[in-house]
Amino acid sequence: MSAAAEQGADPGNRVEGGADPGNRVEGGADPGNRVEGGADPGNRVEGGADPGNPAAGGADPETEAVLARLLAPVTENRLRQAVHAVTDVASPTGREAPLAHLLAARLSAAGFAATAQHLDAHQANAVGRLRGHGGGEDLMLYAPIDTLTTGEEGIDLPWIGDRLRPDMLPRAQDDGPFVSGLGAGNPKGHAACLLVLAEALGEVRPALAGDVVVAFGAGGMPTNAIEAPGYPARANTGHGVGCSFLLERGWHTDHAVIAKPGDFIAHEEVGLCWFEITVPGVHTYVGSRHRLPYRNPVATAAEVVTRIEAWLADRPARHRTATAAPQGVIGSIAGGWERMLAVTPASCRIRLDLRTAPGTTPMAAKRELAAFTARLSAELDVELGTELVLAIPGTSTPLDAPIVRTAVTAWERTAGTPHRAVADNSGATDANILRSRGIPTARVGMPKAASDGFVTDFARGMNTVDVRAMRRLCEVLARITLATAGGERVGQPAAHHPYDREKDRHATTP
Repeated sequence: MSAAAEQGADPGNRVEGGADPGNRVEGGADPGNRVEGGADPGNRVEGGADPGNPAAGGADPETEAVLARLLAPVTENRLRQAVHAVTDVASPTGREAPLAHLLAARLSAAGFAATAQHLDAHQANAVGRLRGHGGGEDLMLYAPIDTLTTGEEGIDLPWIGDRLRPDMLPRAQDDGPFVSGLGAGNPKGHAACLLVLAEALGEVRPALAGDVVVAFGAGGMPTNAIEAPGYPARANTGHGVGCSFLLERGWHTDHAVIAKPGDFIAHEEVGLCWFEITVPGVHTYVGSRHRLPYRNPVATAAEVVTRIEAWLADRPARHRTATAAPQGVIGSIAGGWERMLAVTPASCRIRLDLRTAPGTTPMAAKRELAAFTARLSAELDVELGTELVLAIPGTSTPLDAPIVRTAVTAWERTAGTPHRAVADNSGATDANILRSRGIPTARVGMPKAASDGFVTDFARGMNTVDVRAMRRLCEVLARITLATAGGERVGQPAAHHPYDREKDRHATTP
């Protein structure tokens, strides 16, 4: 039995009677009609394709015939099997190697020249290349594979809640059109779409001038190393380390598309800067509080946190771009011995994630925050320390770049409606790594799964995927692939192209 067959759906198995490749969603809520990130659903044009829009027609019949053959094996049943296969293999940040080997085996079985690319014994990417006949441009389809949390009680509790719900465990479960399990939506549902599309490319073998590289990256989550047995001792296991290693070792292409949540095409995204703010105090004993100098940094930190939270809430308005509203959050407070509550610590540490607009440098963000903490220090009569401890700058691909226009047109032809840029995004992905290494990159994905049968909180949104939305995403990705690696670029400039009316604005006033 092949490695692929042992691990889930047989790459050569076609499920008959699945979703009609041309059908969006029959019945129920339309997963393509929701947008990620709190955008107003009214920002989409309803009521079918605009006759004046390229989404309404204009596609080459020959290309559409190839697309139909390519999508025929991409059924909802096959997508369900794929998301089960990847969800059932735990892949917390730093321990992605088992899943990388599964993915590399399935890419190999589909005819890709594939490998599991190890960073160390625990962490690995999976990447494969389907070669074109030459003379065309190469495209990378990319998705990360590590989960934000681990599914291990000893690591996740109590910070994720008082217990691990079923959707927080690496075991896939079906509920009608939905599949849940740790990371089933983000990132594994997106990775499963790439996997099934890659297998379809291997089966159908459409004529491609350029190469198609399908890559699954380790360490894509915004996390430092997990300090626990069985995890790498390296400090840098997250923040795009797998993507960076992939490119360092020569897996460059002319264009890239990253599959991550959001039912729209994104040409830019925010960066992130992590800061540590030190609140000084006096180390003393409860029995001497009334006799010795006393300044408890825990109490001071409470005021500092409150003031920073208010500053973070007001900050996005000063840095908004056409599509981004960079947010910030305090994610950690540390101070004192939990085993010894009779004494105060000499300091507390506050750590926060400050998102930055494309074009804002880490040093500009540091000076902005340092200016605020200096004013706060004066008001509270305390010397706060402000240190930048991590930085991934935000990036942008030009709106008129071929991959962006191609992706927009592919989205429009799939949706049957004009594409509208979604505002106020604040999520960062490995697209920042791809762009910073010189690869023009567009982002596309699925909306968060939603149903009357469950409440979509943050974790459930990460851990649930709708197979109907997966099928639709595969069509968008297939159209991009045929247009880019196939030689026909469908996103050539048009007078009415929606992005012609966008402005690539970056407000960076402190």
